[in-house]
Amino acid sequence: MTAELVRGQNHPLSRNRVEIRVSAGAAVLALAATADEGGRLAGPRALAHPGARALPGLEVPDRVGDRHRFTVDLDAVGTEVHHVRVLLVLPPGGPARFGAVAVPHVAVADPEGAELAGYTVTGLDSESAVVALELYRRQAAWKVRAVGQGYAGGLGALLADAGLAGPAAAELVGGGGQCQHGGAC
Repeated sequence: MTAELVRGQNHPLSRNRVEIRVSAGAAVLALAATADEGGRLAGPRALAHPGARALPGLEVPDRVGDRHRFTVDLDAVGTEVHHVRVLLVLPPGGPARFGAVAVPHVAVADPEGAELAGYTVTGLDSESAVVALELYRRQAAWKVRAVGQGYAGGLGALLADAGLAGPAAAELVGGGGQCQHGGAC
């Protein structure tokens, strides 16, 4: 049975290998960020994006699209990782804000395809980047939390809020929220 989450709600995960599914009303980039126990990114290498798609235990899609699927192996992310965040970013040249498109839906499924938890990201307007949901470690168990935190300032503002600002963020983000490692973000 699928748990349909609302913003702020969490749900235990019964599996450590899961599939993330994204369905959006417009083309988006689906990124992933890993963070420490305090929720801070360890640096630019803590963000998986089209130019650097893989981190230990996960690999994000290499393209912009309105549907994405990628797997996360929570046993392989490393003991220092306590949060795996799923980020959605509107790319340059498309809609400028999530309020102008149909709301995105993000789901966590088991390897066999059964959906464990889903979250429809409502309440967005001027935001062009959003932390849709996160998988987080609490003691020895993993849970999923519906986050829905949007950023009108785009990916740069999202990264700064996660502790990745200044030269570290500039390595990833240029004007307009584009990743500098091989593709638009």
